[in-house]
Amino acid sequence: MSRREGSLEDPQADSSASPLPHLEAKIQQTHSLARLLTKYAEQLLQEYVQHQGDPFGLPGFSPPRPPVADLSDPAPGHAGLPVPERLRLDAAALATLPPLLDVVRRLQAELNPRALRLLRRLEDAARQGRALGAAVEAVLAALGAESRGPRPEPAAAAVAAATASAGVFPAKVLGFRVCGLYLEWVSRTEADLGQLAPGGPA
Repeated sequence: MSRREGSLEDPQADSSASPLPHLEAKIQQTHSLARLLTKYAEQLLQEYVQHQGDPFGLPGFSPPRPPVADLSDPAPGHAGLPVPERLRLDAAALATLPPLLDVVRRLQAELNPRALRLLRRLEDAARQGRALGAAVEAVLAALGAESRGPRPEPAAAAVAAATASAGVFPAKVLGFRVCGLYLEWVSRTEADLGQLAPGGPA
């Protein structure tokens, strides 16, 4: 590939081909990060359920799926959108999720103060979600597609206030919902980046 990256003797090759290895490397690196965070998100959801008690984790239990401010599940038609548009949606969701994960961590610190590993996982997920979102925005910029920018955080404060006054079970349901959305969007991001990664779809 080094012969195709251009040289000083071929300025046209420099301008047209040399950015491609850099872009491919950025996409590959971000895709690998998304794949790793998908595994971490699965572990986070499993550990969250373990600490909530019955009926969470019981066979056949289907918790409510309350709406979460400024965040929803990936739409059924998500996979049919152009890749840049999908990545914009991924970046927007990844910007919205970290403050919500922070809310869940604060709620769990009250409900399960001894669940130190869960609290650490929630803290790590918020930080890693921000990192993945920034990496996706960098890929969009490298593709020449502007992202829509980060979402404001006041919605998370409203969610926290409403949940704190609603009781223990709604707080547990909110955490389950947010952890589930985190897994869905990180997994969706992994799949979308896989469409761009060298070698085609993952």
